[in-house]
Amino acid sequence: MKKLLFSGAWLLLGSMLLSSCAVVQQGEVGVKRTLGKYSDRPYTEGLRVFNPFTSTIVKVPVQTANMEVGLNLPSKEGLNIRAEISILYNIQSSKAPAILRSIGPDYEENVILPVFRSAVADVSARFFAKDMHTGERATIETAIRNQMAAILNERGINVEAVLIKSIQLPANLARAIEEKLEAEQSALRMEFVLDEARREAERKRIEAEGVRDAQNIISQGLDPRILQFKSIEAFLELAKSPNTKVIISDGDMPMLITPEGPAPTNTGLRQ
Repeated sequence: MKKLLFSGAWLLLGSMLLSSCAVVQQGEVGVKRTLGKYSDRPYTEGLRVFNPFTSTIVKVPVQTANMEVGLNLPSKEGLNIRAEISILYNIQSSKAPAILRSIGPDYEENVILPVFRSAVADVSARFFAKDMHTGERATIETAIRNQMAAILNERGINVEAVLIKSIQLPANLARAIEEKLEAEQSALRMEFVLDEARREAERKRIEAEGVRDAQNIISQGLDPRILQFKSIEAFLELAKSPNTKVIISDGDMPMLITPEGPAPTNTGLRQ
């Protein structure tokens, strides 16, 4: 009987010791609450001992948390755009006791979400629906984040980023945007084709000018005296040949007659 009482006493003592200890993990802080009052000094990671009859340790994550929200964004033209948005935030370790006292452990529902809904409605109403589907998305995200940070940072909640994950535009608007993008791509392709045609026309013009200039240079150098001199040289070379030939000229157009038949030539030789 004594052994059972002794064992029961040790078991009760062990359970009391276990219930009076809390392990604060990395990425979180612990705040002691004694008789309903939160301590001003948060506990960092490690083993923390407290009186289980009067106190408890409330753990608050201080790592980056991701809060995902789905809602309709009002656009400047009055459309409702369905969007999925992620809010990345973290709790300042030193402000954890104040957050628990003034907001409570449900700070996401009590503060972050209402502030986000107000900020996103205010910012998205400044932009057209098509802006949320283009490069303006980053501008919208930054504006929402800055408006939330202006309210939440002083309360110990750091808003790291607001990310628009997906946008569902109305079907008619989405089609209109697609048609506009297709028209822009077609215009770019046509401009490319026209540029290629212009470059090819310029190439041909330069080539024609080169041929023309070469012909002008040649024609300017071939005056009648040079042509007559070249003609004399040619017929002198022909005269050296042992073959029978007759050269007939009217003073301007000489003609060479060989056994195969007459061969006209325009050399400008005068006989």
